[in-house]
Amino acid sequence: MSSEPLIHIVLVEPEIPQNAGNVGRTCLALGARLHLVGKLGFSLDEKQLKRAGLDYWSSVDLAVHENWDGFLKNVPSGAQMLFFSTRGKENFWDRALTNPLFLVFGSESRGLPTELYRRHDDALVRLPMTGDVRSLNLATAAGIAAYDSARRLQLFPTIVS
Repeated sequence: MSSEPLIHIVLVEPEIPQNAGNVGRTCLALGARLHLVGKLGFSLDEKQLKRAGLDYWSSVDLAVHENWDGFLKNVPSGAQMLFFSTRGKENFWDRALTNPLFLVFGSESRGLPTELYRRHDDALVRLPMTGDVRSLNLATAAGIAAYDSARRLQLFPTIVS
């Protein structure tokens, strides 16, 4: 991409290639960058990843980071980072947003690494849910957060119906 994106979606140790592919497609639709951090549960060459990303996968603005500290070296000073977790005490809808914005999600089965819960506990947010649902699918949660962020940051000049 020619300019720095205002929204970044960060997947920490994702396990399911279809989720990463779907999140990549969402990033492309929003002009966002996808960051994959740490040990991946799949190869970037996997057929399922590319199938979920459709023929868009090769156009995704993708950054792969070996570990969290390596990722942090690419985060601009003053950027806002929000960490999504069912442990979040604050509702995502209630958090004011600034850009650039980094939306951080943990792996499908484990969530965020414990160290990130401790280091960033003031930036933990949750998506509201009712009923007996423990969590949303990773790609669904990332899509909700990314599109709501784009709307709230007014990244789209008009809504097309």
